[in-house]
Parts: sequence; C-alpha cells; structure tokens
Amino acid sequence: MTKFLIGVLTGIILAGLILVIGVFALASVGEKTPAIQAGSTLILRLEGEIPERSPMEFPIPFLEQRNPVTVKDVWDILRKAAADTRIKAVVVEPRGASVGWAKLQEIRQDLEQFKKSGKPLYAYLRSPDTRDYYLATAADRIYMPPEDQMDVKGMRAELMYFRRTLDKLGVEVQIEHAGKYKDFGDMFTRTSMTAETRQVLDSVLDDLYGRFVSAIATSRKKSPNDVKAILDEGPFIARQALENGLVDVLGYEDEMYDALKKRLGSGDIKKLSHRDYGHVNAVSLGLDGKHRIAFIVGEGGISRGEEGGESFSNGDGIGSGGFGKILRRVAADNRIKGVLVRIDSPGGDAFASDEIWHEMNALSRKKPLVISMSDAAASGGYYMAMTGDTIVAYPGTFTGSIGVVYGKVNLRGLYEKLGISKDILTRGKFADIDSDYKPMTEPERRKLRDGIDNTYKVFVGKVAAARKRKFEEVEPLAQGRVWLGSQAKERGLVDELGGIDRAIEILKQKANIGRDEKVSLVPYPARRNILETLFSPGRGVHDSRIAALLKAWGAKAWAAKALVGGGMLKVMPYRIEVY
Repeated sequence: MTKFLIGVLTGIILAGLILVIGVFALASVGEKTPAIQAGSTLILRLEGEIPERSPMEFPIPFLEQRNPVTVKDVWDILRKAAADTRIKAVVVEPRGASVGWAKLQEIRQDLEQFKKSGKPLYAYLRSPDTRDYYLATAADRIYMPPEDQMDVKGMRAELMYFRRTLDKLGVEVQIEHAGKYKDFGDMFTRTSMTAETRQVLDSVLDDLYGRFVSAIATSRKKSPNDVKAILDEGPFIARQALENGLVDVLGYEDEMYDALKKRLGSGDIKKLSHRDYGHVNAVSLGLDGKHRIAFIVGEGGISRGEEGGESFSNGDGIGSGGFGKILRRVAADNRIKGVLVRIDSPGGDAFASDEIWHEMNALSRKKPLVISMSDAAASGGYYMAMTGDTIVAYPGTFTGSIGVVYGKVNLRGLYEKLGISKDILTRGKFADIDSDYKPMTEPERRKLRDGIDNTYKVFVGKVAAARKRKFEEVEPLAQGRVWLGSQAKERGLVDELGGIDRAIEILKQKANIGRDEKVSLVPYPARRNILETLFSPGRGVHDSRIAALLKAWGAKAWAAKALVGGGMLKVMPYRIEVY
C-alpha cells in the first residue's frame, strides 16, 4: 500500500511538472522573433559560466533567464549587431565571468571586431576582477561607479596538496605516469610542487600576464612598463583606477547612458537584452548563406558512454558513444560542406579518447575538417584532435599534455583506524593488483608500467603521424607537459593562433567556398527544449525520461530512479560524497 501511494504521489507531481513545462514550452513555440526598434542599444551581460555547448532549454521565465549564453552565442550576437542598422551601440557589462583565458580572448576579439563597424562600444564595470577588466579594455569608454573597487592586481597560480592529510587518515595513493611533467597525481603524493611543475606554471604565468599587460597598454595608450608599475599598486578603489588611467569615467549607470545618448544624438536609450536579440535570425541580416558548416562541440571530460550526444540532458562531458554518433551523422549528411570541431576538454579516459580519435579520422576522410581549441584541449582532448587537419588555438589555450597517468588508492590504514579488516583470496598472479587493501608490489608496478608505457608510445606516435613529424621530434615535446597555445604554435603542436573567425576562414578554403561567400553554422549537439525532448517522435514519455528530468532539476540519478519506481526507502536525508 505504501509503495502504491508513493507511486501515485510521484506520478501526480511529475504530471503537474510536465504540464507546467508543456504550457510554457507551447507558449514559447508560438512566440515570434522579437521586434527590434530602430536606434536600439544592445546590452551584453557576461556573467558566470560561458560554456561552449548549449544547455537544455527550460521555457519557464525564471529558469530561462538563468540559461548561460554560450561562446558561439556571443560571437553570433556581436556579428549580427555589427551588421544590423537597427543597433546603434553596444554596452558590455562583464561581471564575474567564469571562463578561461582562451574564451576571454575569443570574446575580446569579437568585441574588437564589432568596433570595426564604427558603432560605439561602452563598458560598465561593477567590482571588476582581472577577467572582467580584460574584456572591458576592448571598449571605447570604460565606466565604473564612483564608490567601488577594481580587484585587478596581477596574476597568481595556486596548487593544493593533500599528502599530509591523507597520511593522517591512513590513506596511500600510488601513482604511475609516463612523462616527467605528468603531475596529475602529485596533489595526493607530495607536499609541494616539483621543479618541472614550477617550470611549467612560471612559463604559463609569464605568457598570460604578458598578454594581459599588452592588451591594457594598447587599449589605454600606455607603455607595458607603465602598466606593470600600475598593476603592482592594485587592487584599486574607483578613484585610484581613474587616476591611473584604467577607466575613463566614474559615474553611475544612468550617467553612462546619458553620455551615450549624447554620443548617439538620440532621445531615450532603447535598451535591448542580448537574450532577446539572440533570437534574431542571422539570415534576415544577410549574414548566413547556403553553405552549411557543422559546428560540433566537444566539451568536458572524456569517458565511455552516451554523454555529449543529443540525448535528454546533453550529458556532462564527452562520451565516446554519444559523440561518435554525432560525428557519424555529420559524415553521412550530404548537405554539410565542412566541419568545425570545437574542443574544450582536459582529457579523460584513454580508451574512450582513442574511440573518439577513430571516429574523428573517419569524419576527416569524408568532410573538410578544421579543429578549433577553446580553453583546453589537453591530453585526451589533444589526442582526439590528431586527424592531421588544421588546428587553430588561442594564445591562452591549454594544450598538449601528451602523457599517461594511473592512480590507485590503498585504504588499509584508514580501514584499520575504523576497525575494518579484509581477508583476500586470489587465483591468478595479479588478481588483486587493484585491491584497495594493499599497496602494489614491484612486479605489479612493472606490469602496470608496461601498459602505461605502451599507451604513451601510441599517443606520441599518433601525434607524430598527425603532425607529420618523427617520433623523436615529438617525444621531447610530450612528457606530459602542458603548453599554452602560443607555446604550442612555436613548437608545431598547433597550426594557427586565432578563434572561430580564423577557423571558418581556413575551413572555407579547404571546402572550396569563396572567401566572401556566406556560410551557416549548424550546431551539434543542437539546442533542444524540454518539450521537444519529452515528446520526440517514436520515443514517448517513459521512466528513463522522467528520471532524466528529475536529474536535470538537481536530483541524483539513483534518487530519480528510486522515486519513479516507488517503494519504501531507507535513505539518508542528505548526501555525503568523499572525493
């Protein structure tokens, strides 16, 4: 009886939830493209995460406003605004943009490209940090409130080490790796960074800081040495930021719009949200053409599975199964003239990376292909890009990390502290090699090393073949070392420095599309809303869809499955996860 009542209650709640979503989704389907008034000012707010892949759309107003804008969205919005005669100016408001330096470089390039239209570009800052200020330096005029702070003071890198804590807990982590720079496991086995790690991080900081200083120097018309001297005095209160020439005006937001109104010589400012403007069709502005280019996004860690495909939630990460399906579908589509694969991944499962590499090469044999690297295309993310096609990276892209690492945890000491013991019976010499109740023996380490070394040699060999170089030339650049895109370009690990625009230029050449001909980017995975997914043809609504819906609303997969199935549950009222 209890099981029945729980099942009925769960069904009622889910039916009501689906009904609410359905009503809003149907309403959104009926919406027309927003009417854009002549003389509009586009307000571009850049806050929080700016992902590469479009999230699932929930057509409920308070949730819809929380959907993050993607990197491609920003690129598309700014190119439309530059061509649209109804848009007279853009105000960019960066605040706490949680992105890496490669994405920042793409967005800043997009802002610079917009400025070529001759339309005003203003920036309004509220308690800006370094990333916010970097974006704002692309603007004609930078404003901030008179009583505020600019948290710009240079850059730093911090690494955390858990060795002493694990010792106290009785936990031992054993790491084997190929490549002296492959330091992934050091946080568990050491108390401080190695000389190799320090070398890499120093080179990263030098490059990023130098480019940051150069951007400020160019935009604020100062020498690099002057900029460095100013940054040494940060952070700044608003008055100090003005005195040091980091901003143009201290004023409130309405005062900035008053100044912009005078600049435009117009009446009231007609503000237009970037979310509303994003619905404007680029075709109506003459920006898209008949040639279709697939824009495939691989974002997140790499694993085996269906993530990264066009499933219910679009997944978290790149699953070899789901991503492979997309690659095969694009390869078979005769309407697609070329493919731009956008990678933002720190790597992951070595064997899943190899499966994706295989599918990427199969696609490359059928379609002109260019690879655009975002914040990171390292380790498995770099591996999957080894098709021999042109690779475009940003100066700030983390790439390379050609190496292999394996880790095993020995929890015997922790078990003993908790009064837990294990007896182990085996058949086979290495049957307990992965047991968490014992450390690895020397024969077991040698066995593991054989596999790691072989995987490493295969990795280096595939890089050498794709980059058309000898193994001996690539191996010194491997060793697990992470390179910035600028450093990778100097060493022949990538071909070009640039972003989406440059990747499209190269792809048009490879696909024999005229330089001045327009192309249409077709995103994969496609943006989907909840209604399309729940009622997609031939699938219907079933328990797995409902479970996925609950997961998307914050429930864990096991909890969603349990709720759908009903029954008596003996479960904690909260969740504990030990990492």
